[in-house]
Amino acid sequence: MGAPNEKLILWFEEIGIEDVPIVGGKNASLGEMYQHLTSKGVKVPHGFAITAYAYQYLLKEAGVEQAIRDALEGLDTHDLRNLQERGEKVRNIIRNAEFPDDLRQAIIDSYRKMEEEYGEGLDVAVRSSATAEDLPDASFAGQQETYLNIRGPEALIDACKRCFASLFTNRAISYRHDKGFGQFDVYLSIVVQKMARSDAASSGVMFSIDTESGFEDAVFITGAWGLGENVVQGAVNPDEYYVFKPTLKQGKRPIVGKRVGTKEIKMVYNDDPGADEPVKNVPTTPEERGMYVITDDEIIQLARWACIIEDHYGKGMDIEWAKDGDGVNVGTGELFIVQARPETVHSQANKNMMETYVLKETGKVLVQGQAVGAKIGQGVARVLEDVSDIHDFKAGEVLVTDMTDPDWEPIMKIAGAIVTNRGGRTCHAAIISRELGIPCVIGTENGSKVIQTGQEVTVSCAEGETGNVYEGLLKYEVERLDLDNIPETRTKIMMNVGIPEKAFTEGQIPNDGVGLAREEFIINSHIGIHPLALYNFEELKARAASDPEIATIVEQIEARTTAYPDDKKQFFIDKLAEGVGRIGAGFYPKDVIVRLSDFKSNEYANLIGGQLYEPVESNPMIGWRGASRYYDDKYKPAFELECMALLKARNDMGLTNIKLMVPFCRTPEEGKKVIEVMREFGLVQGENDLEVYVMCEIPSNVISADAFADVFDGFSIGSNDLTQLTLGLDRDSDLVAHIYDERNEAVKTMIRMVIDTAKRRGRKIGICGQAPSDFPDFATFLVECGIDSMSLISDTIVKTRLLVAEKEKELGIAPN
Repeated sequence: MGAPNEKLILWFEEIGIEDVPIVGGKNASLGEMYQHLTSKGVKVPHGFAITAYAYQYLLKEAGVEQAIRDALEGLDTHDLRNLQERGEKVRNIIRNAEFPDDLRQAIIDSYRKMEEEYGEGLDVAVRSSATAEDLPDASFAGQQETYLNIRGPEALIDACKRCFASLFTNRAISYRHDKGFGQFDVYLSIVVQKMARSDAASSGVMFSIDTESGFEDAVFITGAWGLGENVVQGAVNPDEYYVFKPTLKQGKRPIVGKRVGTKEIKMVYNDDPGADEPVKNVPTTPEERGMYVITDDEIIQLARWACIIEDHYGKGMDIEWAKDGDGVNVGTGELFIVQARPETVHSQANKNMMETYVLKETGKVLVQGQAVGAKIGQGVARVLEDVSDIHDFKAGEVLVTDMTDPDWEPIMKIAGAIVTNRGGRTCHAAIISRELGIPCVIGTENGSKVIQTGQEVTVSCAEGETGNVYEGLLKYEVERLDLDNIPETRTKIMMNVGIPEKAFTEGQIPNDGVGLAREEFIINSHIGIHPLALYNFEELKARAASDPEIATIVEQIEARTTAYPDDKKQFFIDKLAEGVGRIGAGFYPKDVIVRLSDFKSNEYANLIGGQLYEPVESNPMIGWRGASRYYDDKYKPAFELECMALLKARNDMGLTNIKLMVPFCRTPEEGKKVIEVMREFGLVQGENDLEVYVMCEIPSNVISADAFADVFDGFSIGSNDLTQLTLGLDRDSDLVAHIYDERNEAVKTMIRMVIDTAKRRGRKIGICGQAPSDFPDFATFLVECGIDSMSLISDTIVKTRLLVAEKEKELGIAPN
């Protein structure tokens, strides 16, 4: 047995990625990283491979190969009972096979050698590694079993038997058949690897690209307490973190997304004497559920490793990580990479064709969860509590269950859509549904209780990060766009973006940047608390004892800020920076113009604690809003938090493509005051490429445009407010709504005037109001006026670009 392909055992340092036929995908990748990436700082626990040759040798020496072939005779993977019976028979044959003495001894000797390295009673992970694993167009990962916290030679031999038998799990048999592999074309190798003691810390999965949008410039990390199987299987809703790769590689700290998951259980070692299983799940504490499982420094370290691994392999990667919680591996708190495989969904996608699912009607929402993918599916619901009932499932039905594991795959591939109670974006249900191209809503918590078998439902993942399950079969359309046929224009076609979760997807629509990124959605949805209530939290806490109303507010703030027990101001800064940063990252390096907060007093009052700080105004639309707040002592501390968030996004995250825009600035003098306050809080116009624009939405902005041009770097026309203030009407009032029209000649005259002034003064000018999105003739009018850019809603950006290109051609304007 001298040749590598005739060895029973190979250590990680002896194998590399070219050895998949000998040791399977998982082992080959571990060996590749152990050999080539540890020198670059990536930590991989040591271990060895029991080779595919050892598996073949076992079948031959134990004389069971023919028995397996006989058991598989007449296999019908579409008859689930037939599949279950034959799979069980084969697994029993392998589990009862006697290991040849030399194979048994080779495994035990290798385990003893690892004990010399790590100590007696060594705990190892025993994982399957199939020889056809991780092909570009098929992921065999998760098809076979993993056994954790295996200690001692006898337990190791038993785990190896079970691992070999798992080559013939029902789902593996079915998957091989569907992918065109013969049942004896795939062999099994086994990973035996030192455990990272994440049972005492945390672990998870990360992708070197965004799993939902295929956006290639972000690392997506998930994590939960305890061993990683719960994250992989979808037994928990994990934390989620996003890191932007281009500025990470420049040495910045671009964490552009952090979300606390519920993490209700954790998998730990089962040290009870006589326990049947070496691991068990236990409930997490309320404190653990409200905390992040890793620090910002650890998020950055994992993201750097993901970049190193991706750069080495030259493709998007799916990576498992673990944090060592008790110092067994050279020091407490170290991070380790325990697995890496190629990402198999977006790497196969056609990047030149954009497919958009659009829901044409709405209905009653039954449950909500996290959307996987961006498609819509529908059908009759089938609620299944247990995998043993899968033979009842019919093609095209909507699978509704608590969570899935690989045993569910035979029916997942024929489902119209999938809905689960538990799981995060990197769980089994999410990964498989992405690979199959099936819409899936995960983490609904109670989907299997609310939805009834036989009920017609529509599962929509086409409405952003939240997935909705509607009652009934709703109408929808699929729009397909060939990105190769989009013309260039001189007029920049930018986008209005308010929802950070859509930025990675919308950034892939042909665009010239973001002309309007609103902070209001981020503050409303991701923060939900008035900034002054966070700024003055300690004072509110002191008043809570004697004031029940304040006590309720304090309680609500505590519930939303569990990951920030000591500094509530930092919660506002981080969440706003992450939201703005994610939009900045999605369109990087193109300009992203972020409008400073423009809540009206009645809108601010609706935030938690807002009624303590907001006046009651008879007409908030033209009251205390925009610029007039920022320098006012009553609001200035809140504006400081806003500036700190924007400074963090630009400086710490390195997203200097973020420009700022001041809304509702009534006079040039007011503009100067705002610029001065921004400078006081670290945002210095002209420093680090910082440009500051002004919204042109008040007639004074047009009439005094020359003076405003002395203060600001450019203008952005807000046609909504400019129309209402030019025509003297409240656009929220039904009584005068019939008069409201951006195409009114007075409004168009205002727009012509300010464009002419901006051009004469060498200032940039664009429009971010609704008009060019709604009215094609208004868009062509703006081209005639010579506007620099139009910022549109994503739905209209392509058709408007086509229209603008046609108009520019007619006017003899050459594209950029």
